[in-house]
Amino acid sequence: MGCACCHTSKKANVLSGRTWIFGDDVDTDAIIPARYLNTSDPKELAFHCMEDADPTFPSKVQPGDIIVAGKNFGCGSSREHAPIAIKGAGVACVVAKSFARIFYRNAFNMGLPILECPQAVEDVKEGDQLEIDLGSGTIQNLSTGQTYQAQPIPPFMMELLEAGGLMAYVKKRVQAA
Repeated sequence: MGCACCHTSKKANVLSGRTWIFGDDVDTDAIIPARYLNTSDPKELAFHCMEDADPTFPSKVQPGDIIVAGKNFGCGSSREHAPIAIKGAGVACVVAKSFARIFYRNAFNMGLPILECPQAVEDVKEGDQLEIDLGSGTIQNLSTGQTYQAQPIPPFMMELLEAGGLMAYVKKRVQAA
């Protein structure tokens, strides 16, 4: 079975949702402002997700929505709160031109699917409906009919997502042993 974020489709690891557009160099302070780092509760962090980048985002984002962003998404400090806030807000996936290295790893560790696809980022408009096959890396813009190819998520990283993140993966492996 696919990760919890992928239940918007009947196919495992396929998700679909409405897009929210953000620019280049969205740092972790924009994703979750430092003033809210006194908690790691996903529901509480969700109330403040992206509020410094778009104050309306926390009240308008819906479960299954997709963030589309420019280059270097998640730059700045290495806080795990950033992918926790995004996932807690119900965002199913982040598609960007590129990700900051530490955010890339933290996203998978927290169970948040991310894909790099510069061409999709160039073409997608806010509110477009995307369908994303995480296993193949295929991104289809249902609003325009265009299809894009991102690098597929490596098998081990898919295992992390399907388990719900690194800690859940380790717990599952320990229980199976």
